Amino acid sequence: MLKNLIKRQRTLDDLKHKSSLDMPVFILVRPQLAENIGMAARAMMNCGIYDLRVVSPKVSVTDEKALSASSGADAILKSAKVFDSVDEAVSDLKFVMATTARSREVAKPVITTCQLDECLNTLSLPLSSVGVLFGCERTGLENTELTLADILLTVPLNFAHTSLNLSQAVLLVGYAFFTVMSSDASNKAETPKAEPATKGEISAFLNKLNLTLTQKGYYSADDKRPKMENNLNNIFLQRQLSSHDIRTLHSVLRFLTKK
Repeated sequence: MLKNLIKRQRTLDDLKHKSSLDMPVFILVRPQLAENIGMAARAMMNCGIYDLRVVSPKVSVTDEKALSASSGADAILKSAKVFDSVDEAVSDLKFVMATTARSREVAKPVITTCQLDECLNTLSLPLSSVGVLFGCERTGLENTELTLADILLTVPLNFAHTSLNLSQAVLLVGYAFFTVMSSDASNKAETPKAEPATKGEISAFLNKLNLTLTQKGYYSADDKRPKMENNLNNIFLQRQLSSHDIRTLHSVLRFLTKK
């Protein structure tokens, strides 16, 4: 029994080591049911995607029901990283997609899973720097969370009934990535000349920018501040900024605030 346990604990590391595929990060936001977390892990394993992150789950990721529902994909659950916020979960990523089937107030580019290959080849990023957000079962993703995404990703289904449960969404999106990972075209993507900024770098700049504007009295009306701040953040979040861009913006801020 001990040998079997050790063997099972090593499964995920072995899979990652043996796999030649570059894979994305899947992020479950506020999942409510242990069974759904387990079935999502199972769907990920089906598609050869092993990097799972979970934001503010209602139950433990390694809950007995989750492990049972994973049907052998428990290694993914045991190595999953848990975060308190979406902002923390995407901080080291360079491109984030948010899955949604509904129109939103947040103005973002929208692609379907059928267009995923073209989108990723245009980005020319390693998939390990790409994250996909999946909202909770009841309400999906909030607009503030969608703001952190670079693009919205939808599954083309019957327009009259687009509702999917969490594991179905993970499986369909996972399969779209699996076909990209398995294609020859994705393996020939060139490394971009300008290194894209991570979400953490962008977030740090926006925090500094908004702090500076607060100190200068830009946000004079408290009731309008959230909308003003959100609109300003979107100017930067809607663009694929590089690390060099962020360093330049920081230097501009230092120049404008120096005494």
